[in-house]
Amino acid sequence: MLPEIGHFSLILSLFFAVSLSIFPIYGYWQRNLTLLELARPLTFVMTALVSLSFVILSYSFAINDFSILYVSQNSNSLLPIWFKISAVWGGHEGSLLLWVLILCGWTCAVAIKGHSLPTDVRSLVLAILGLVTTGFISFLLFTSSPFIRLLPEAPLEGGDLNPLLQDIGLIIHPPMLYMGYVGFSVAFAFAITALITGNLNASWARWARPWTSVSWAFLTIGITLGSWWAYYELGWGGWWFWDPVENASFMPWLAGTALIHSLAVTEKRGVFKSWTVLLAIFTFCLSLLGTFLVRSGVLTSVHAFAADPTRGVFILILLFLMVGGSLLLYAIKASEVKSKVSFGATGREAWLLLNNIMLTIMTLTVLLGTLYPLIIDALGMGKISVGAPYFNSVFSPMALLLMVFMAIGPLSKWHNTPIDELIRKLSLPAIISLVFGGVLAYSYELGLMAWISLSVAAWVTVLTAYDWFVKVSSSSKGIIPRAKMLPRNYYGMVLAHIGMAVSLVGVLFVSVNSDEQMVRMTKGDVSVLSGYEFYFDGVKHFQGPNYVADQGQITISKDGDFVAHLTPEKRFYDARGQVMTEASIDNGLLRDLYVSLGEDLGDGAWGIRIHVKPFVRWIWLGGILMMLGGILSAMDKRYKKVSGARI
Repeated sequence: MLPEIGHFSLILSLFFAVSLSIFPIYGYWQRNLTLLELARPLTFVMTALVSLSFVILSYSFAINDFSILYVSQNSNSLLPIWFKISAVWGGHEGSLLLWVLILCGWTCAVAIKGHSLPTDVRSLVLAILGLVTTGFISFLLFTSSPFIRLLPEAPLEGGDLNPLLQDIGLIIHPPMLYMGYVGFSVAFAFAITALITGNLNASWARWARPWTSVSWAFLTIGITLGSWWAYYELGWGGWWFWDPVENASFMPWLAGTALIHSLAVTEKRGVFKSWTVLLAIFTFCLSLLGTFLVRSGVLTSVHAFAADPTRGVFILILLFLMVGGSLLLYAIKASEVKSKVSFGATGREAWLLLNNIMLTIMTLTVLLGTLYPLIIDALGMGKISVGAPYFNSVFSPMALLLMVFMAIGPLSKWHNTPIDELIRKLSLPAIISLVFGGVLAYSYELGLMAWISLSVAAWVTVLTAYDWFVKVSSSSKGIIPRAKMLPRNYYGMVLAHIGMAVSLVGVLFVSVNSDEQMVRMTKGDVSVLSGYEFYFDGVKHFQGPNYVADQGQITISKDGDFVAHLTPEKRFYDARGQVMTEASIDNGLLRDLYVSLGEDLGDGAWGIRIHVKPFVRWIWLGGILMMLGGILSAMDKRYKKVSGARI
């Protein structure tokens, strides 16, 4: 009975989503305050119904209700309870329900936090979000219902969750990623509302900015968690593979980064209005494109959901309607989205414009590399793959140039900056950065590209610190009081920029200075790598909750001193008949020792993969710093004081 209630709850939620997308817009057209006021209660009811459906599906997993097809495909009675709950979003149908729940959550947050907005503005934003929700609930009900029954012949046991997903990464990575993906719908809704009302002044940018910052922060930590998960779970020792599904989340992140900077300029100076609106539209549309790539079945990836073509067609139609409708509205209103404020070639606006142009080119580069093989295949011209060599050779130089622009921007003044003043500010930090980068590159025996990359990372850090010092020392009140007076938005920018530099250092060192080897070892053998001795003490066999495993015993020492004891595993999951590799890692701030157990070679011999990875943790440390920067920016006190003016 409960699954039927969950399914009926989804059907009712579709009714309220449709109502939310119609009544407020009609009320705005008719200037009917009663219809406009319906937006908030409709939002709350829609969210409650979707939440009820999600809770029922979660409960069905918890009690092993294998009469539900989705539960029988993605769970098992032996699965630990925490994986049973996270298995709710371990497959296509449940993850889509989580997507809809998070979308409703963002809509509800706007309804609650937007109480000081003009009624028509708040109601139109909620209506646009209701329209998006209508599309996804329809997708869920018509192609991907998670409540399909197997009655009367329900299986006694489930097929189990994919072993790749039986990890803490599944518990936290998808929800964080979806929070970022879906959160950009709020900026999209504000942009469309601004186009409808025809007033694109600083008010809409001020309101969209904190929502965009929070969404960007969630997407940042979601991508960071995905990289960390792939690193330790897949057993290859890599942190990024330029997989098409990884790119699907990276593209909206790049566009969202450009959107944040563009919103800042629109809010401060009233320029880049067209640019900002288009970025808001395309950032959300790239999120929808990511949904299509993951769920349409056009990609084969460890991250993708197996799906039938019907689902892909549905998402394509949804994508076409969203993009086409938004761009049509933009074309109609284009004459009203003109900026009349000018700025100089060395003003902060110019540097932020260069930032946005570079981020847009980078996004298009990733988009081309991701879609080109699909287009070639669809045209019957054969199958090709675009991998790391293309992305690294094209993307890396642009990323370094972006960071150069990123560091200069905060030191420049709005409108115009005297060129001699800019040179004076940049000269000494440039010399310090080049020397520091050169010393590090020489010490670690790195090449010219590494020297340039380290210098750029140092340049960003030094200029950021210099800018902060100038700001806090320019007042007679003292450094500490002045530092406290600086807005949270500024400190958010500082954290995000330093996070970029930290990640760059991690990427550089782990890419050019890692050591690895694949060796054949029997009990008592020793392998030496980067000065570390890896002693193989044999393999233990043990029974897990829903698997059996061979566990390697490896003791690591250096110069005769004990360092760590690692236990990589080779697991066999009986329900699915799959074998999984579980790496064992001794992590540290400056290096990781990474060991994975390969194949049983017979006669007590095993294949062992050993890695020494310097600074790899800095990649994810930088991601955390960027995430914190986004959250801190959204908490700026200015965003709590909302103007009642219409946008």
